[in-house]
Amino acid sequence: MAGTGSSTYEGFSAQERAAMKAHALDQKKAARRGSAAEKAAEAERDVLAKIAEMQESDRVMAERVHAVVTAHAPALAPKLWYGMPAYASDGKVVCFFQSAEKFKARYATLGFSDLAKLDEGPMWAAGFALTEVTPEVEARIAELVKRAV
Repeated sequence: MAGTGSSTYEGFSAQERAAMKAHALDQKKAARRGSAAEKAAEAERDVLAKIAEMQESDRVMAERVHAVVTAHAPALAPKLWYGMPAYASDGKVVCFFQSAEKFKARYATLGFSDLAKLDEGPMWAAGFALTEVTPEVEARIAELVKRAV
């Protein structure tokens, strides 16, 4: 493939490399655990610990998202996914919270994988920007996660 000479590939950013390393560690850690109940409890502790490490604005939103998802979609199991809090069905991520600080973004994101059953015709949203989690936002998140599973 011929290049234009004006673009250079610089590889993954430091944040992307860190996320990939975190994902590899999460996978190794999950493989070492014992029973399913122990794995689930450890995964939730890991998610809560990751949330506790976040900057205050992201932490507050992540705590609310975690509470809403676990209350309204109990079939989804908390787990870390690329170092981010995520919620999975049968081990496969359905939705996740991405802090703004992690990728130096303007806002946090509530994202949904292709497994989420949010289809609405030929086009639908799979990610939502979060700047704060108000009661109205909580209600919308609850609606989305209920539909997603």
